[in-house]
Amino acid sequence: PFKELWDRLSISYSDFIRTTQERHIKVVQNIFQKLYDQGDIYKGFYEGWYCIHEETFYPESQLVGGCCPACGREVEWLKEESYYFRSSKYQDRLQAYIKDNPSFVQPDFRRNEVVSFLESGVQDISVSRTTFKWGIPVPFDPDHVIYVWFDALINYLTGAGYLQDGQKYETFWPADVHIIGKDIIRFHAVIWPMMLMALGVELPKVVLAHGFWMLGGRKMSKSTGVVVDPNRVIEQFGEDAIRYFLLREISIGLDGEFTQDALIRRINGDLANDLGNLIHRTVAMMSKYFDAEIPEAGALSDLETALKEEALSLPGIVDEAMTKMDIREALVQIWRVIGRANKYIDEAAPWALAREGQTDRLKTVMRTLLEAIRTIVVLVSPVMPRTAEQVWEQLGQENFGSITIEDAKIWNALAPGTSVKKAPPLFPRIEIE
Repeated sequence: PFKELWDRLSISYSDFIRTTQERHIKVVQNIFQKLYDQGDIYKGFYEGWYCIHEETFYPESQLVGGCCPACGREVEWLKEESYYFRSSKYQDRLQAYIKDNPSFVQPDFRRNEVVSFLESGVQDISVSRTTFKWGIPVPFDPDHVIYVWFDALINYLTGAGYLQDGQKYETFWPADVHIIGKDIIRFHAVIWPMMLMALGVELPKVVLAHGFWMLGGRKMSKSTGVVVDPNRVIEQFGEDAIRYFLLREISIGLDGEFTQDALIRRINGDLANDLGNLIHRTVAMMSKYFDAEIPEAGALSDLETALKEEALSLPGIVDEAMTKMDIREALVQIWRVIGRANKYIDEAAPWALAREGQTDRLKTVMRTLLEAIRTIVVLVSPVMPRTAEQVWEQLGQENFGSITIEDAKIWNALAPGTSVKKAPPLFPRIEIE
């Protein structure tokens, strides 16, 4: 189901891994043995409140009404023999690393949370279980299986080719960014880097924690049944509209409320009124005034120069926002230029120029609009790939799959004489009864 959904949403990936695969089991056992041999894993006893559904021990202070704070179901008290990872050994080193690399945990308020947790002191953590048999066996003690979270974190190294594919590992590690849910920030920003330090493996450059999508004020969760079927939403509103909404509606790191009304407002406003209207009006006027053929560029007035400068400044602004993983801000800036282009149409009034016979001026206006749209298409393509490709073809352009951000930095890139193509509105308005 995940692969099918990713295909529907044009989400690409270089590997799909399950922790039950043999390649992963070998890596986990190799790492466990290495850490044991160097004294970073030792045997002891563990007891505490355990949720079998979340596969996690919780201190009593975190329980909610005596129940699991994550899923709300009952917990049970367990005591068992266990192997421990000496995470306390790496506390000072990790604190120093975060101080020297303040961008390691993002957003900033999550880094503060991690720093505060480290300052309170880190205890050695249990990394094996004896109360059940499913899982990866401890290589030197078959009565124990490796704790699922310890095993799952190593999955990142397995996927990157660690110990198995040197070329792949060199390509993908260290990771530029780990994107994880805010509820597992301590696993990824405390335990995981400590494990990597113990292994002598370079840390990921950034650990970024995203917020939750809420539904009726409750966190969306498969286990609690608070869900929206993505396939049904795609069928109703379209792939790119969903991608745009999810990336535009909330800032990375914060929670957001998913409602159909909010989705429709984005479609009608940002997509239909702004982007769709800009492209539809421009192509229609090109067909009406120039038989759809792109004219030569002419001398720019202050109006054209202002739009050109805004468009050409956009790639740098978007690149900086995307580097920070602030995709919402990148989209805000793109839509700022879309709004400026729509305003430019009203200011330049191409219909009046056509009526007055100012053909040379009309060519300059239309050419400026087309170049601005071309820049916008390149920059919006990571978020709305199918829409961008459709508009790219409307502009008479080819080789959409090879465009990069560098293409957005070029002005007068459209060859004169190329024909633009009419098409139905990209995003018809949705009427709400």
